Amino acid sequence: MRRREFVKLLVGSAAAWPLAARAQQPATPVVGFLSARSPAEATTVLQAFRQGLGQVGYFEGKNVTIEYRWAEGRYDRLPELANELVRRQVTVIAATGGEPSPLAAKAATKAIPIVFTLGGDPVETGLVASLNRPGGNLTGTTIMAVEMASKRLELARQLVPKASAIAMLINPKFPTASSELRELQDAARPFGLQTNVLNASTEREIDAAFATIVAQKNGALIIGTDPFFLGQRDQLVRLAARHSVPTIYFLREFVEAGGLMSYGPNIANGYRQAGVYTGLILGGANPADLPVVRPTQFLFFLNVKTAKLLNLDIPPLLLALADEVIE
Repeated sequence: MRRREFVKLLVGSAAAWPLAARAQQPATPVVGFLSARSPAEATTVLQAFRQGLGQVGYFEGKNVTIEYRWAEGRYDRLPELANELVRRQVTVIAATGGEPSPLAAKAATKAIPIVFTLGGDPVETGLVASLNRPGGNLTGTTIMAVEMASKRLELARQLVPKASAIAMLINPKFPTASSELRELQDAARPFGLQTNVLNASTEREIDAAFATIVAQKNGALIIGTDPFFLGQRDQLVRLAARHSVPTIYFLREFVEAGGLMSYGPNIANGYRQAGVYTGLILGGANPADLPVVRPTQFLFFLNVKTAKLLNLDIPPLLLALADEVIE
């Protein structure tokens, strides 16, 4: 069943839910929006989340209230922020911005429904029992960006075919960093490519990592999937340009900021779907019965202007594969 048809079916079913179940809902339900990101750089995805809520009849300030809690890249803050929302007795928690948010929310409550957005496999992370039948009080969307490490390596090889070493920047504090690194290493091994791992969980460590990348003479850099890096995209793009490092990112937002190329899903779609699920649960749906939604389309973006600044000749095949070329 296509996702659009599935959502229509759920929306239609909502009309048939018992009036008694609806009566248990507060007059103005409260959504707790828990994010590992910061409000300044999450404007687009927040708009998408609200759009999803609107698709099922919920509008902030009219018939739903949203309580926001932002960790701003500091994952250690999330447990307390999640506990604040539990004490606030919100109706649903939208735990967004990657695995740390839903993990904190799950630890905080087994009673309040949780809708997540994340980049990896929620089954492997222990958030749900299965993708089709999540069970428990959690469901949501995954952008599956972690599983795209091998594809990004393939793009790097086409861009710099003579490279003998590729670097990967990861945040060791992010739950899925080791899984993504293993996928990259497994993909690189048959080609005899050395993979150099660099760790960074602060702005200063990102600066130091780029100095190491240059010293190691890596042919290209792959940025690990992590909302912390998304929040630091301007710094990453600036350093990649300063040190002339061909860099492959996981979302279009990096390329819009001047990055070279990215491969991944449309993250806004994941947030929009999370908004839809949040609205359905406000109407009485059981999160245990809502399948985890996965992306159906992955897009490749290429910034030709940045390639010229790096003195890179983009192979014709890459230009042909690009879903969008930014001049």
